[in-house]
Amino acid sequence: QVQLVESGGGLVQAGGSLRLACAASGEFFGILDMGWYRQAPGKQRELVATINIGGNTDYADSMKGRFTISRDNARKVVSLQMGSLKPEDTAVYYCNARGTGPLNRREWWGQGTQVTVSS
Repeated sequence: QVQLVESGGGLVQAGGSLRLACAASGEFFGILDMGWYRQAPGKQRELVATINIGGNTDYADSMKGRFTISRDNARKVVSLQMGSLKPEDTAVYYCNARGTGPLNRREWWGQGTQVTVSS
C-alpha cells in the first residue's frame, strides 16, 4: 500500500549541509506519521526526527538545532534538511511511515540512502 523512496544522500564535508527527501506512493500520505532514522556501521538504528500528521515534530537530542524535518502532503514528500554535519552523522538514513486511523499499527520503511560526512 505504501512505498517509500529516499533520495538526496551523498558525500559532504564536515560543516556542510545535505537535504534528504522521501517520496511516498499511494493515497494514504495524509494519515501517515513520518520519520527519519539512521544506522551507522556496527550500531543500532536510531531515531533522527519525526513529524506527525498534524505537523508536530520531534528530534533526537543530537540533531536538535541542526536538522529540520518537514512534510508536503500535496506532493507526498517528507524532507530532512541537515546542517552543520559531523563525521558521526555518517550513516544510512531510512524513511519511516507509521499508519494512523484505518492504517493503525502498519509500518513501512524505505530502502535507505547513504550519507557520508568527511572530516
